[in-house]
Amino acid sequence: MRNLRKKQNPDVQRSLFGEILDWMLAPLLFVWPISIAFTHYFANSVASFPYDQSLREHVAAISRQIDFDGGRPHLALPGMAQVFLRSDEIDNVYFHLLDADGALIAGDPELPAVPLADATANKESGEIHFRDDEYRGQALRVAYMVLSAAGDESPARRVLIEVGETTEKRSQLANKIIASVILPQFVIIPLAVVLVWFGLSQGLRPLTRLRNRIEARREADLSPISLGRVPEELRPLTEAFNSMLARMQNNVDAQRRFIANAAHQMRTPLTGLKTQAQLAMRESDPAELRHALRQILTGVDRASHLVDQLLALARAEASGHSQQTLVPLDLDQLLREIVETWVVQALEKRIDLGYEPAGTLPILGNAFLLREMINNLLDNALRYTPAGGRVTARVVAQGDFAMLEIEDSGSGISDDDSHKVFDRFYRADGTDGEGSGLGLAIVREIAEVHQAAASLRPNAIKAAGEEQPGCIARIVFPVYPPHPPSRPIPETVRAGFA
Repeated sequence: MRNLRKKQNPDVQRSLFGEILDWMLAPLLFVWPISIAFTHYFANSVASFPYDQSLREHVAAISRQIDFDGGRPHLALPGMAQVFLRSDEIDNVYFHLLDADGALIAGDPELPAVPLADATANKESGEIHFRDDEYRGQALRVAYMVLSAAGDESPARRVLIEVGETTEKRSQLANKIIASVILPQFVIIPLAVVLVWFGLSQGLRPLTRLRNRIEARREADLSPISLGRVPEELRPLTEAFNSMLARMQNNVDAQRRFIANAAHQMRTPLTGLKTQAQLAMRESDPAELRHALRQILTGVDRASHLVDQLLALARAEASGHSQQTLVPLDLDQLLREIVETWVVQALEKRIDLGYEPAGTLPILGNAFLLREMINNLLDNALRYTPAGGRVTARVVAQGDFAMLEIEDSGSGISDDDSHKVFDRFYRADGTDGEGSGLGLAIVREIAEVHQAAASLRPNAIKAAGEEQPGCIARIVFPVYPPHPPSRPIPETVRAGFA
């Protein structure tokens, strides 16, 4: 019934204690009938042995009373001996003596006889054998022997001796043996069930202790569970639980960092907006009022950009922790589509924005996150490139890797700053106050989601016959082949081929 209910409702989970108890007792209940059958078989064998020996002695005694006179057998068995042979308080004993033609020489004529040909087949003279038969509606155990005259093995001179006995004594003895074995089991098996139940209760106590330790923890406590007193069988489960706690702690830390960063970064633009609004309220000159409103609009744009950057950073962190599924896509095609959306803004700033096609380069990626990353790289390049400068976007194949490059002719970057610009809210010396310091941090987070390496290096380019300072941002992705590449991203690639 339990298994039936479980099949009808698979969502109902039974207790582990019940499952183990069932799997321990089910084999016992299955083996018990088999044990009874074996006990019955061996009890009958043991009970038959002494009575078969008695029949064997009866046949041997009769064989010693047979004389062959002129080749014909005669039974010299006194009447008292026949009475003694048949004397039994429980079972009936029958015997007869047959010649080679099956004619009765002495004994009970109705006692079923085995054909002499069958009795002598592959059997030596004087050897006693046994068979089971039925006589007058009763089961009969028969011992028989074929006897030949001394020195005469002729089939015509052989005689068949058979002694049969009913099986009541055997049955009684077998039943006593079975009862002596089976009856104690009715006490032993319930006792075994109780002992198994008690043993399981004690064996599962570590589970109870582990549960109590978890329930006793504070709600905010995400520290790993100590493995000191955890049994070996529960260690993998505890380690998996600790791994889950570590992931939860990372998520909580990411949320806390996001809240702290948002609160810290939003405070400055909001304070500026409040100041500009207070100044606007005091102005009566329409020109000054429009100037104040223009400053407020600029502050709102910066605050909106900062909020977008913070949300993008939160999405990138969440994707990294959740191990978001990546799908095959063409990096070169994605770059071309994104560059086209920045052409108008580049023209407004009088910057030459270029794109160098590379053909199909498939990678495993998330299109939404990659768009966010490339937009941040292009925004960073256009922001720090002066009017008349150049920005070039390209994808370059390099063995098992695809390199996304954004090259600009801006003010450049020092080697020291190139190692720090991916930190959150870091601003290189000499930059203006328009940036939030989050663009390249978002780029690094998204690159890590894609198992890619991000770098920003100084890169002097030639324009109008002169070398101009600039930067080149590289993101190195593993190419998506039918089989993943067997070698990791080389150190030269990770360093941006510096």
